Amino acid sequence: MDLSSLPTAAGLLAPAATAQRWQPGLGREGVRVLHSEIFAHGDDGAGVAAALALALDDLRYQQEAGAGGVAEEKPVLWVQDERSLKKTGRPYRPGLPPALRHRIIHVAARGAQDALFALEEGLRCRDLAFVIGEVAGNPRELGLTASRRLSLAAEKHGVPLFLVRHDAARDLGSARMRWQVRSAPSPRGCWNPAAPGAPSWHAELFRARAHPPGEWILRNDRETLVAERPAAAIQTAAPDHGDLVPAAGAGSLAAG
Repeated sequence: MDLSSLPTAAGLLAPAATAQRWQPGLGREGVRVLHSEIFAHGDDGAGVAAALALALDDLRYQQEAGAGGVAEEKPVLWVQDERSLKKTGRPYRPGLPPALRHRIIHVAARGAQDALFALEEGLRCRDLAFVIGEVAGNPRELGLTASRRLSLAAEKHGVPLFLVRHDAARDLGSARMRWQVRSAPSPRGCWNPAAPGAPSWHAELFRARAHPPGEWILRNDRETLVAERPAAAIQTAAPDHGDLVPAAGAGSLAAG
């Protein structure tokens, strides 16, 4: 048997080593990810906030490219299972970006199975701009097969899914990008350096099909998603004034 034709270890590692590093605005270059998972603590609003930031980043560049018709007017489907609803509350419309407040279709599912059904049906509707899902823990209904069904539906119909996994372990899944997210110190304010600036999140991309793993500090800067390396972001962070609200408070984008 001639082994010379078999790929070498260096050859197998070469694509990963030369893969493009993730950065905001890749939708401008035609690089779209239609199924993402965001893992976050259930008492921290960072998971949903980061999911919205990633969704709006993708939507922004799709609109610039003129794709998807009038995507800025399409509704957004937001699905929560019962445990997520108890942890974070319903979406608080006045706290959402103004362009989304009148476009939210909220579904409160009884359990994970009903939530997955609603998510898959929503992904089959091309009249949606994107879909946000919230599932708590690691329910047996959300296995590899169910995750694969969501990926196929999103990619077939071109509707992005951003699935937030509250208090979940990193189980098997077919999402094209998988994030671990937590809150991060805000940058210094523009007018008062001692005041908190824009909301920020520490995001670890621990699995992606087209990008190597990495860590960033994400924040919205004048409706644009900005990503910085953690070391650089620490130097511009505002002073830490400690917890200003009780730890039992819900996420920043949800009403209790």
